Amino acid sequence: MKSAKRAPPGEVRLIGGQWKRSKLPVPPVPGLRPTPDRVRETLFNWLGQDLSGLRCLDLFAGSGALGLEAASRGARDVLLVERDAQLVGALRQHVARFGAQQVQIHAGDALQWLAGAQPGWDVVFLDPPFGAAANGWNEALIRELMRRLHPALRAGAWVYLEAARPWRQADLPADLPWHLHRHGQAGAVHYHLFRRGAEPESAPDGPVLEHTEMVH
Repeated sequence: MKSAKRAPPGEVRLIGGQWKRSKLPVPPVPGLRPTPDRVRETLFNWLGQDLSGLRCLDLFAGSGALGLEAASRGARDVLLVERDAQLVGALRQHVARFGAQQVQIHAGDALQWLAGAQPGWDVVFLDPPFGAAANGWNEALIRELMRRLHPALRAGAWVYLEAARPWRQADLPADLPWHLHRHGQAGAVHYHLFRRGAEPESAPDGPVLEHTEMVH
C-alpha cells in the first residue's frame, strides 16, 4: 500500500513457510507502506497456510512481502510487478538471497502488464497506491484493475484488495461476477478477499462470512 503520510519501515519480516522470520529490508521510497504483519497473518489464514501448486500475482509489489510470503508457503509460480526502480532492485536482491526460482519480477506498469496477461492465475495481491481523497482515492484505477484482471484468472481465483474504504460487490463492474468473501480493517486501511465468480464453490477456511477485524 502507498500512503504519503508515513515513511516506510526499515524492514518487514515474513511470517510463515520456509522463509519464516526472514527479514526484508525496505528501501526508503516515499509513500511506500508495506502490509503489516498482522494483516498478512489474517490474509493467509483466509487463504490457507499452504499455497502449494498455486500461481500467484503480486501487482504493485512494493516491498514484495505479499508475493514472497506466498512463495514461502509453497506457491508454484509468483510474479512480482513493480515499476519503481529502487524497489525492483531490492526485490531482485530478495529473490537471489532466497534462491527463489519460482519467483519472477516484471519491472513495469501494472495496467500495461495486464493488457497482455495470459490466463491461469489462482491468487492476486492487489495493493495499488491510495491516491488522494480529492481524486477519489484512485477508485477508478481499482475498477479498471478488477476489470482487466477478470479474464486473467482461473474460475474461483482469489483477489486480495487493499483500499482506503470498504468495497462491496456493487462497487465493481456489474457485468463481471465477483463475490466478497472477507473484509477487515486495520486503522485507515480496508482489506478484502474477493473470489472470481458469482458465488464461491468452497471456502478455504470455513463457511463464507463477511468479517471485520480491527487491527491497531
